Amino acid sequence: MFIYPETYDVIVVGAGHAGSEAASAAANMGMKTLLITMDLTKVAQMSCNPAMGGIAKGQIVREIDALGGYSGIVADKSAVQFRMLNRSKGPAMWSPRTQNDRTLFTIYWREELEKIPTLDLMSDMVLRLHFENSKLAGVETKYGLIVRSKVVILTAGTFLNGKIFIGPTQVKGGRIGEPSAYGITENLVELGFESGRMKTGTPPRVDARSLDFSKMEEQKGDENPSKFSFLPLTRPLQKQLSCWITYTNPVVHDTLRIGFRESPLFSGEIQGTGPRYCPSIEDKIVRFSSKERHQLFVEPEGWNTYEMYVNGFSTSLPIEVQTDSLRRVPGFENAKIIRYGYAIEYDYFPPTQLKHTLETKLIENLYLAGQINGTTGYEEAAAQGIMAGINAALKLKEKEPFILQRDQAYIGVLIDDLVTKGTDEPYRMFTSRAEFRTLLRQDNADLRLTPLSYQIGLASEERMRLVEQKLNKIRSTLHFIENLSIKPEEVNPVLTAKNTPPVKQGMKLKKVLSRPQLTAEDYLKIKPFEKYVQSHQIPADALRQVEIELKYAKYIEKEKSNALRMKSLENIVIPENFDYDKIPSLSYEGREKLKKIRPRTLGQASRISGVSASDIQVLLVYMGR
Repeated sequence: MFIYPETYDVIVVGAGHAGSEAASAAANMGMKTLLITMDLTKVAQMSCNPAMGGIAKGQIVREIDALGGYSGIVADKSAVQFRMLNRSKGPAMWSPRTQNDRTLFTIYWREELEKIPTLDLMSDMVLRLHFENSKLAGVETKYGLIVRSKVVILTAGTFLNGKIFIGPTQVKGGRIGEPSAYGITENLVELGFESGRMKTGTPPRVDARSLDFSKMEEQKGDENPSKFSFLPLTRPLQKQLSCWITYTNPVVHDTLRIGFRESPLFSGEIQGTGPRYCPSIEDKIVRFSSKERHQLFVEPEGWNTYEMYVNGFSTSLPIEVQTDSLRRVPGFENAKIIRYGYAIEYDYFPPTQLKHTLETKLIENLYLAGQINGTTGYEEAAAQGIMAGINAALKLKEKEPFILQRDQAYIGVLIDDLVTKGTDEPYRMFTSRAEFRTLLRQDNADLRLTPLSYQIGLASEERMRLVEQKLNKIRSTLHFIENLSIKPEEVNPVLTAKNTPPVKQGMKLKKVLSRPQLTAEDYLKIKPFEKYVQSHQIPADALRQVEIELKYAKYIEKEKSNALRMKSLENIVIPENFDYDKIPSLSYEGREKLKKIRPRTLGQASRISGVSASDIQVLLVYMGR
């Protein structure tokens, strides 16, 4: 083995979404960082659908951006369509989503990484961890290198002993056409880690020239599109590509059933657990046998390609079955398949083996992030990556860890769920997982997180300045609204137009604007308010915050109150080597779970499956509370 001449503070293994965010965060916080990956042309590759965001995932992308990450910036630069989902619901449910140019996404991510002076890139495959004097000291690679570092972050995605399935055909690989990674799983298991297998899949890609779009529903982007990043360096789209919607039918389902005998999903060839909320098409027609059709989204892969992604038709059935069944979908009668769908099975490590910093409990200075922890999705992976990178840098600086709470960020919910509850199926974020989703809106991610990130040295001064300006505009506008009395003739035309009762006498503007029928756009039709907004140059995003504050003040205050109550348990820290065996009144299951997971606080302990409320009461009494 050859000892590489450079020694690093942090080595990140794997350049997917988790690895790219981890490496950039650590490097931007001043760490000398090395990002090692097998193929540097596949940086942050969109292995599955060419899109970022969506329900709850869009909130995560905005949180990553607010912290100073790059996923939102790259998503904006490579976007071909933008949509704000769930607009018919309250703002807590609004979720931004971009359709992206798959090729540009990777190119722009690589460009961002190469701009960071303290970050080096290397093309190689890591086989195992390197130890010196029983301490983690770097990695050993396929090409015979020992690269030394103080910290290692593993972000291997679906590559650890990856196996690809298409009908009866099986090949080793981490993605189609790319080799799997070996050595790391075996090394970690030798060191005492528990591993498992998971499965995910992807649908066929088709040639748009062979499709009949007249038989599909067009799905255009937003008329006035927004964007992900809070920074002004990206701009909303001026033109957009359309997606299309079509449906399967009973004939399609019958054709798919022909291949079930050769399906690795049903034959037992695939041992890993697949994602419950993104099942394959064959899984859908078995689990939802009463449904006569399933929705398919036909999505463009980029500006300058005919390739289309058939979202909703993920499959590992034999290629002849994929072809025959797909051609029975309306609009696909003459479809030419560019690439067949496949399933992939890979190793992961149950995340209860991690601390909230994503450092492993077993080996100091070893962090795991992304699908290696049992998650699915680019956004969940990127969120873990930026948090692992931040915490690695903070540990090397001998500073306090950066842990987001459940009332502070979806990222906090994600990591707390993983570390506390674990997962035996690919974990996907939903708004329903967050108890405080009214607080964790996509529109206020910068207000929530940028000040925290600025304090630890990641978010830039420009980001912090923009947040302070936005906060000042919001506060001054709310102050104006609370103190201005409005005359009936100034507001009644607007109220009548919105089918809400007119006022009969003068009243504070705040009371009028709090009506649920009115939007920020309606506010601007009230002359005194419009004049204030124009003269004080109140931007649209600040005005939207004002609207939300006025309409949802009671809900926001209620969630803040609930969060404070929850924090009473979060503030009670359990000693690291606490002996649960010396408390006989704990339930047997509760004691075993507490010993295995070693929760950091009583709040975390209360969320562990199998730990009862009475167990928490016993701990409270024992700890003198």
